[in-house]
Amino acid sequence: MKPLRIVIADDESLHSMSLREQLETLGHRVVGEAGDGETTLQLLRDLHPDLAILDIKMPDPDGIQVAERIMQEQPLPIILLTAYSEGSLAERAAEAHVAAYLMKPVLSQDLMPAIALATSRFNEFQLLNKEVHDLRDALETRKLIERAKGILMRRLNLNEEEAFRRMQRRSQNENKKMSEIANAIITADGML
Repeated sequence: MKPLRIVIADDESLHSMSLREQLETLGHRVVGEAGDGETTLQLLRDLHPDLAILDIKMPDPDGIQVAERIMQEQPLPIILLTAYSEGSLAERAAEAHVAAYLMKPVLSQDLMPAIALATSRFNEFQLLNKEVHDLRDALETRKLIERAKGILMRRLNLNEEEAFRRMQRRSQNENKKMSEIANAIITADGML
């Protein structure tokens, strides 16, 4: 595993110090430390780390709330730490798209697989998000093209294949995407 730039957040300095030592022993670099939620958010926004390890029960806001907010702003792999084994915390963590969850005290032999799991799950999540986004775009483009084809068929008395070929030729001749050609046809039809 390549060395990661990591931000850690724990309001207990002994836990934070121990975690830092373990991470550095594993070859990672701790680029920022915090003991409360607001400071953690600012560090994450400013430093753009590769991974964040957050204590759930830190003050103002808690680790799960920090995870939720940062995942909306600039997603990254997150591992949550807790000394509590409450099911509701695990559910909240899952809803916040946290990639891994460790019980305190953190043991070195648990840390390395948790980091590997967190980065792997995060990469899978990002890939799935991209695929969903690409599929949505493709569907929207398809809807535009179908609508524009219908306009050409109606206005120029063309069959579906001829209408599509005209759009395709126009796209190639003008070096524009089919969606741009479709939008132009729809806009022009709206003006007539």
